[in-house]
Amino acid sequence: MAADLSQRHELVSDLFSLPRSAADWERYRLSDEQVAFFHENGYLAGVRMLDDEQVERLREELNDMFNPECDGHELFYEYHSNESADPSRILFHALGAWRLRPAFHDILWNPRFTMAASQLLDGAVRFWHDQLFCKPARDGGVVAWHQDYSYWTRTVPMAHLTCWIGLDDATVDNGCLQYIPKSHRWNLLPITGLAGKMDAIRKVLTEEQMAQFNPVAIELKKGECSFHHPLLIHGSQENRTDRPRRAVVLNVVRDGVRSDSDDPLLKGVPSVPKGEPIAGQFFPLLKA
Repeated sequence: MAADLSQRHELVSDLFSLPRSAADWERYRLSDEQVAFFHENGYLAGVRMLDDEQVERLREELNDMFNPECDGHELFYEYHSNESADPSRILFHALGAWRLRPAFHDILWNPRFTMAASQLLDGAVRFWHDQLFCKPARDGGVVAWHQDYSYWTRTVPMAHLTCWIGLDDATVDNGCLQYIPKSHRWNLLPITGLAGKMDAIRKVLTEEQMAQFNPVAIELKKGECSFHHPLLIHGSQENRTDRPRRAVVLNVVRDGVRSDSDDPLLKGVPSVPKGEPIAGQFFPLLKA
């Protein structure tokens, strides 16, 4: 049985290294212009997050986790070999990889990530949960338009951030992420599905929102990332190419976000009483 790496809140491999001084941290800092763009538009794309060696290590570990009988499978919070309702359109989606494998564990403490996240959240960064979103060649399914926070209302206040990291070049043809700029200023919308019909969300939009529904494709090179606000509407089309489109997603909160439910926040995780800040083994502090 695989060791549960959620018990380790420090680097467990040599894939990343932490800065040793304040000056070392500064080289990972986003510019003021990048931070301003994020707050104005609800996203920031094209930030280099991984080098080629780091991408390859993550790909190797991911290939093993595609097997539903992989060592440590019981540690996943969720695991869907295909979350799509259409068996001819595959969408692999899983939560909890950080507990199973060293590279997926250590990416949480990647200083490129934690420095940027602390700037965009304007505070200390605490882990919420990770996700794997993978579309195989030719038959990769869609991720329907949605807002992340519509799935996260069991935590308050809304002080969340998502980082989408490509393990392959992401293009329009292979189903790259797409955003509706400035939709982070809209209201919280009802859940209309994650892996069903791409445009299901349109039925809950106002005429004004429909008029502003102008998708922007976020094409990225492998190892690059995009950050987005928890209310920003986003999704991705099918993969029509002969290569896979694999991504790891890191979701974090500003330290102090509280549980708003007495039920477990993630499957298999002890509950955090309503009103208490999320913390502990499964929600480590990544950067103070």
